[in-house]
Amino acid sequence: MIALVLHEFHRSLDARFTEVNGVEAVDHYGEPLVEHAALRNVAGVIDLSFRGRLCLTGNDRQKFLNGQVTNNVKDLAVGEGCYAALVTAKGKMQSDLNIYCLADELLLDFEPGLPGAVTQRLEKYIIADDVQVVDVASHYGLWSVQGPKADEVVLRLHLGLELPAKRMSFVSVPDDTLGEVYLMRQPRLGTQGFDLFVPNTALDGLAARLVAAVQAVGGRVCGWQALEMARIEAGLPRFGADMDEANLPSEAGLDERAVSYTKGCYIGQEVIARLRTYGQVARALRGLRLADHLPELPVKGDKLFKDGKEAGFITSSLFSPALQCNIALGYVRREANQIGTVLFLRTAQGESPVKIVSLPFRRD
Repeated sequence: MIALVLHEFHRSLDARFTEVNGVEAVDHYGEPLVEHAALRNVAGVIDLSFRGRLCLTGNDRQKFLNGQVTNNVKDLAVGEGCYAALVTAKGKMQSDLNIYCLADELLLDFEPGLPGAVTQRLEKYIIADDVQVVDVASHYGLWSVQGPKADEVVLRLHLGLELPAKRMSFVSVPDDTLGEVYLMRQPRLGTQGFDLFVPNTALDGLAARLVAAVQAVGGRVCGWQALEMARIEAGLPRFGADMDEANLPSEAGLDERAVSYTKGCYIGQEVIARLRTYGQVARALRGLRLADHLPELPVKGDKLFKDGKEAGFITSSLFSPALQCNIALGYVRREANQIGTVLFLRTAQGESPVKIVSLPFRRD
């Protein structure tokens, strides 16, 4: 397992650790429900340095990546970013990506454990292009500030920069103690949020300042459990949990955020464009309101039925602390996935009703 650079710092805060796709992450700091409440109601800071980070360099980097991903990269100006999917020639996902256009490189941020696979996929198509793929995780760490008071937390860092206004836009500043810091407006949970990329040599200094800043507004440092709770409540799919190599981007509801239908050719473009032209996908990710008082929450792969026929399956489930009910994300076939439809979940514990609801989840 690849350890966090700040393992000892987190341990000094009584962190409990977990593994996410072969990489160490903080699971929680002793009170995951309190951490979740901070993320939803105030602000939380999270060490996301376990995520994958690559940079593309070379004169052809922007043109090349535009031909590999689903969104428009070629028109990004320095200081702008976009969300995209990396897909096969058959349109199936290999990763989702946050892409940022820096002055001399493109920065890719994605789920942990995937740098090798993403690098291999990209390098497969580098033929005569002036492009190099560099793993920068050993050089830059990633902290995130999420929640309604995220802006206030970042301002308390006194970095001497103006907060970026547009989603996925960013600014950079050379800090006397931290080095070159990149601040991205990146709401990861449907509220307010920022990501900070900072040199690994300065991670200790940033971490201490972030913890002090978030505590000053009534928030706290948070771990993976709280982040996942808030993500599921927001109805946001995660690659490796709610979407994987078997999925088309449109099945996971990524069309609006991650796909450009005007940018021109890229690997997998024909399949994705044809789906839009000739009809809907056969299944789609949906929000699911589960029955109360279940003996156990369903696990990934548990089946959903409609009129006795298999209609879908669960991907993520949660007893929502915010909503005080059982919820889940899952794929449901087109003929049975309208909002309000009642399905039935079958597990080893028996059968229970499931209602399809709109996302993000809300109180009944």
